[in-house]
Amino acid sequence: MPHLKDPDPVPSPPAASPQDAAPRRVAIISASVGAGHDGAAAGLADRLAARGFLVDRYDFLDLLPARTGRLLRGGYHRLLTWAPEGYQRLYAATEHASRPGAVWRALFRAAQRRTLAALRPDTCAVVSTYPGASQVLGELRRRGLLTVPALTYLTDFSVHALWVAPGIDTHLAVHPVPAAQAHARGAAGVTVTGPVTHPRFTPATAGQRQAARARFGLPPHTPLALLVAGSWGVGPVRRAAAEIRQTGIAAPVVVCGHNHALAEQLRRDGVEYAFGWTDDMPGLMHACDVLVQNAGGLTSLEAFAAGLPVASYRCIAGHGRTNAAALDEAGLATWIREAAGLGPALTDLLHGPRGKAQRTAGLALHRSAPGPEPAVAAKVAADAGPPPAPGGRPTTTLLPDRRRLALPAATIAATLALGIGAPLAYAYNETPARFTAVTHYLDGDGR
Repeated sequence: MPHLKDPDPVPSPPAASPQDAAPRRVAIISASVGAGHDGAAAGLADRLAARGFLVDRYDFLDLLPARTGRLLRGGYHRLLTWAPEGYQRLYAATEHASRPGAVWRALFRAAQRRTLAALRPDTCAVVSTYPGASQVLGELRRRGLLTVPALTYLTDFSVHALWVAPGIDTHLAVHPVPAAQAHARGAAGVTVTGPVTHPRFTPATAGQRQAARARFGLPPHTPLALLVAGSWGVGPVRRAAAEIRQTGIAAPVVVCGHNHALAEQLRRDGVEYAFGWTDDMPGLMHACDVLVQNAGGLTSLEAFAAGLPVASYRCIAGHGRTNAAALDEAGLATWIREAAGLGPALTDLLHGPRGKAQRTAGLALHRSAPGPEPAVAAKVAADAGPPPAPGGRPTTTLLPDRRRLALPAATIAATLALGIGAPLAYAYNETPARFTAVTHYLDGDGR
């Protein structure tokens, strides 16, 4: 892997003068696709607010036209649930594309006007935690229609091509591994800032551990493996839970997110500790001894802060697998590729040198870098000038008239309704025939 030089320290923004003491405004655009992008946005917003910034948050799916955001989210969910290997092929086919193709470009172009109109006139910087939003912001910035800095906070440990958009001023990475991947893809201003997680995620004391186990009704002395599958509860979770239990090394404690049917099925399977959505993930991490995850998202970063060793197992398609590889390369999470390796890996993570090394590396990740908010503050300070006057937002026409918009919008809505498979194929100039089986599956032929 090519290594970046050690990043220059992020400069502290200069102290505000009396005439420039008014709080400055930052916009954050995430997406309600699972919980990871929104979680990162929420953490960053809290930290920026603590620094005195005014923060506005937007959901990128709400900025898309004709309710295509809901279709996009639903199609993505259906692919992960019903046709994961089809999604894996789509992800691999687009992973190294030089740019989005026609359908995605039309979708992003349709969001430009709504994005620019949503931003308040005194906005001083815009941060994206979602690759689609980065594509829109980069194009607005490149065309001179967005006159304030645009930054991307890379929430994944692996960097898909869609994350890197021409026009984005700065790409913020949680670790040198994703930073190197972004740099190799031509990202501008790559900076290693470290992650952002809620301050409640800390290593547990003995008292906190026992109190958390009692609160959740967990056994006081049994080794516990916390198995997570994101807010949607997707992936082969039942299989992973059964295999953890069969090792006899740890009892599975499963968090199913909003997938209540999965929680009920796990209980019928004999998995005693199965939970739905919980707002007390710090407590569950205090109660457990190791995290087993399948996506490599925000929950992994939270586990590092809590001092838990992490294993990637039965990973979901696409970013779940590429994140597992990147976390393994970074020495932060063990990627268990086969069921035969599950027992030995859990033993080593619970009692051996690998677990100790990962705990040290995970805590160091949080302690060695300040998080993304100093970089955002420094970018705002470097670009500082009088805040734009009300009404000062650019008024350049962003898109052609409605007659020229009608075909792209209709095409986007119709193809997304099929479940994303076909539009991704066309969007990245892949042969649609490769994805015929996926489309039939999502239409109902393969349920």
